[in-house]
Amino acid sequence: MQEISEIITFLIFIEVSIILYFSLYKNTKKSKRPIFIDTSALIDGRILSIVDAGLLSNDLIIIPTAVVRELQLLADVSNSEKRLKARAGLDLILKLKTNENIRIETYDYKNIKNLNVDDLLIELCSKHNGILITVDYNLLKVAQVRNIHSINLNELSKNLRLSYLPGEKFEISLTQKGNDTKQAVGYLEDGTMVVVDSAKHLIGQRIQVECTRSLQTVAGRMIFAKKTK
Repeated sequence: MQEISEIITFLIFIEVSIILYFSLYKNTKKSKRPIFIDTSALIDGRILSIVDAGLLSNDLIIIPTAVVRELQLLADVSNSEKRLKARAGLDLILKLKTNENIRIETYDYKNIKNLNVDDLLIELCSKHNGILITVDYNLLKVAQVRNIHSINLNELSKNLRLSYLPGEKFEISLTQKGNDTKQAVGYLEDGTMVVVDSAKHLIGQRIQVECTRSLQTVAGRMIFAKKTK
């Protein structure tokens, strides 16, 4: 089972590498185009898996300070789920900055004023011939209208192996209750939501679970799991 999983992972890695190559670099000059990441992609978290896989090696990733400020505002809202995701997005920026495979910079574009965050990203991509990575459907549509090269992280992730296969075991910290009265929810480092059955009483603890199934939804990846004995 493990050998088959490793072979599948390797094949998908090759496939995604080819997809990324043509998505990012076709019709470009020798100098690589800067990559702009929006707030939704940082909250989503899957960009870290792509970077860790070495698929964006030596690329310049730019995060405008307006995006950082938006995350800071979201990190202070009353909604616990939004607050946790925003804080995870801020932590992700720190992890990206320490990654030796990429160059990451945060810029304060004071010469572009009176624009909301989405409009600012569109203008920056247009001005610097940049590539936009996002999971925001409306922003993607605007980018297409403006002829800006954009990458939908949701579409890209469909070609990536899910974090865990059914039957695999891993540890997760449970942070909140799920939709079902007996469920508890936790998040992997890449932002993947993990729903654990019959674990509501264990919220606040880190436990070992077993993956039962994985789903790819419009909002991102979800893993369903059960407690191990």
